[in-house]
Amino acid sequence: MDAADRAGERPVLAVCGLAFEAAIAAGPDVVTACGPRAARLAAHLLQDARGWAGVISFGCAGALDPGLPAGACVLASGVWTRQGVLPTDPAWLHALAARLPGARLGCVAGLDEPLLAGADKMRLWRDSGACAVDMESHVAALAAQRHGLPFAACRVVLDPAGRIVPPCALAGMRDDGTSALLPLLRALAASPRELGPLRALAVDAWRARRTLREVRERLGPKLGAP
Repeated sequence: MDAADRAGERPVLAVCGLAFEAAIAAGPDVVTACGPRAARLAAHLLQDARGWAGVISFGCAGALDPGLPAGACVLASGVWTRQGVLPTDPAWLHALAARLPGARLGCVAGLDEPLLAGADKMRLWRDSGACAVDMESHVAALAAQRHGLPFAACRVVLDPAGRIVPPCALAGMRDDGTSALLPLLRALAASPRELGPLRALAVDAWRARRTLREVRERLGPKLGAP
């Protein structure tokens, strides 16, 4: 078996934030790292870089550009961090764009903490020029860079730029990316005014999940890796 054949057998590592994102991404040629501990898991999985075709950040994001609605797909031309912009692989980006012609191409911001308020999103949009933000793309980009692997990011907007993310929505998040209902209900009982924003967020999440499934189907094997 020559090198090209071996390269064709190597899986892609998809770095996700939530369990449902990882479930959508997973496949025979895609291994997922999920949740707040994704960076540690990705580092462990990538110890032998020769076993991987590339790394992709896959899942949902918050919009920074007010023109992006829930369900809009974003393909990252780069990942903005406070230390600089991390590039994406041009060939992989081209392949993704060919499969997703309606997607928005632009910079994605990577942060370690969630942005809940619309004013914070507007400030980051102004400062970074990024059109969307998530908590995994910079982790995935750094892991790929460290191991000399191609990197791409494909994200679907869950919360639009003007949407307020209620703190109760984060109360039920577990370390593995799944949700626990009881802590969320407790937080909501303590702050009942968050019910309206939580309902709006749930509708946005339904749209994002539906689009993410469609995106996954269009990307096909290895999430579009060339």
